Amino acid sequence: MKKRLVDGSAASSRPKKVGVWLGGLGLLAFGLGAVASTTLAFMLRGASVATVTPFPKASGVGLLANTLGTRALGAFPREISAAYLCRPTAAEEAISAIADTTQQLVQSGLPTLQNALNPDLVGLLNAAPWPQIHDLATIARVPIVMYHDVLPEKEVLFDVTAEELVEHFEQIKTAGLTPISLEQLVNHLRTGAPLPPKPVVLSFDDGYEGHYTTVYPLLKEYQYPAVFSIFPGKPDGEVAGRSTVTWDQIQEMAADPLVTIASHSVTHPNDLRTLDDEALRQEIFASKVRLEEMLGIPIRYFTYPAGYYDDRVAALVEEAGYEAALTMSNDAEWFAGESDNLLAIGRFGQSRLTALLPQAWEGLGVPLRAPNTFDFGSAVRLARQVEVDDMRLTLVSGGRPATIHADSRYQVPEILARSNAIAGVDGGFFSLRYLDSNVMIGPVLSQATQIFVPGNASENPKLAGRPLVLIGPTGVDFVEFNPSLHNTLAGFQAEMPNVTDGFVGSAWLVKDGHARTPDTFEGVFDFDVPRHRAFWGINTAGQPVLGISKDRVDSVELGEALQKIGLREAVMLDSGASTSLAYEGELLVEYVPRPVPHLVVVLPPDQAEGTCPLVFQDEPFVRADLDMPDRVQLQ
Repeated sequence: MKKRLVDGSAASSRPKKVGVWLGGLGLLAFGLGAVASTTLAFMLRGASVATVTPFPKASGVGLLANTLGTRALGAFPREISAAYLCRPTAAEEAISAIADTTQQLVQSGLPTLQNALNPDLVGLLNAAPWPQIHDLATIARVPIVMYHDVLPEKEVLFDVTAEELVEHFEQIKTAGLTPISLEQLVNHLRTGAPLPPKPVVLSFDDGYEGHYTTVYPLLKEYQYPAVFSIFPGKPDGEVAGRSTVTWDQIQEMAADPLVTIASHSVTHPNDLRTLDDEALRQEIFASKVRLEEMLGIPIRYFTYPAGYYDDRVAALVEEAGYEAALTMSNDAEWFAGESDNLLAIGRFGQSRLTALLPQAWEGLGVPLRAPNTFDFGSAVRLARQVEVDDMRLTLVSGGRPATIHADSRYQVPEILARSNAIAGVDGGFFSLRYLDSNVMIGPVLSQATQIFVPGNASENPKLAGRPLVLIGPTGVDFVEFNPSLHNTLAGFQAEMPNVTDGFVGSAWLVKDGHARTPDTFEGVFDFDVPRHRAFWGINTAGQPVLGISKDRVDSVELGEALQKIGLREAVMLDSGASTSLAYEGELLVEYVPRPVPHLVVVLPPDQAEGTCPLVFQDEPFVRADLDMPDRVQLQ
């Protein structure tokens, strides 16, 4: 299976047993009863758009200046002020004070319940069946870099000098990579647990003297963890050859938390597959026993000599009680998450380090979190391009969610430039009757205007059962829209008393942690047709996720993919020609999308304090550095 990220270069051409197909967002077909049939057909998003060009911008009138009757064309005359929702209540102020006190206690060293829990136990609750690799881990790009001897002068191609190793460590530091332990990696591969930014694993094979005299001091200087694969026959004097670490040196290294010791067989045969059953068992079992006897620690990992193994070899590695095994290949190299399973984790030769530096990526791993809890305090992260089986997604996760209902229709970066949000995706469906209309399909409430706008009474029945998205300071609700209950501010508040934002989405992609089946898209126009799609939701860590498909995809397959990468709720947004996502002012689509009046956005934690932290300027402007792609054909 091929996976790609950011630069579009192939990660591996190795086949993968489990494929994840990204599906797509179906387009919601709406009908406005009072609009002519030709207009209705266009609003249904069913027509093919041959060439998309930017629409003219409005004059700036609309919801932000409507108190005297000045409003965008076609706006409904029943807006209700919701400014009072943004004033914190006494209860919220009390909760905020408690949160501040809790934070102070945590900073002072008082352990929280989460910290007190056994992380291994928590992780196991979310683990894939051993030795399978968790779906979230298959998305990440974690390289394991393999080294052998470290010498003053290289004798063979895969040797390195001390100077070269220092240069490698400096490259890792400069590129912002984070060396992690093999234990961290295996836990990630099993449970999908999050990793630090740009992770890499350093591995050193065969127990040379230079590992103690050169590598170990450098690990301590840089505070980099590493795994050393030792075959006991070498320090025991049974195997002659190059220099060797002594048992005293191995014991000193093994006592350091930076060091992991793995078994590398007893005598390092050229190919374990050629051994008879008795000899093979001796190499795999006796090496573990000897290392544990000499070091007084459990030996949990095995490294195949020269990378050679087969089902028989792997079965004995499993029987011996190893939790994972490292391999290699002279013909192909692959990232850890692309491995067949935990008993065949791939590695790269040290000569590939420079090429790997820009590719290392922590993936979308999210911590296990209780249902219906939220995390709006995490950093905002951009994944420019996640590929699974040649299907591409762009994702933004973390931060605090909100919505912007602008005064007219603009490109997404233009609207973001008027706010303190860091990223945004085109939001709900809107009227296409006028080019400068900000009229939404269904009721809408936004922090940007602090105004509730009801939906058109003739349209609302067509939205029954669609996801009503309600956003508050501490959580998000996704409920089925009921036209008779949810077309008033009081109706929104009945579902979420502290609501600050709300709108009607087109359909669920993932609901209660389950991808939606084709029958649940009844009435959704072209849900099974490949199109560019926009979506947003909440992952299993309670974090907001905004995203688009960079390829044309259908709704069902996309929902299945979003479930696998950890979304517990995901809702379709306006798609097709409107599909658009921007991050820090940069438009992340490869075409000029249709301008839109509504966004779902995320604010970084340092901009997200208070009941309504979104700041929106009522006078539109465009960033001078707005980066718009060249016009392309969009079907």
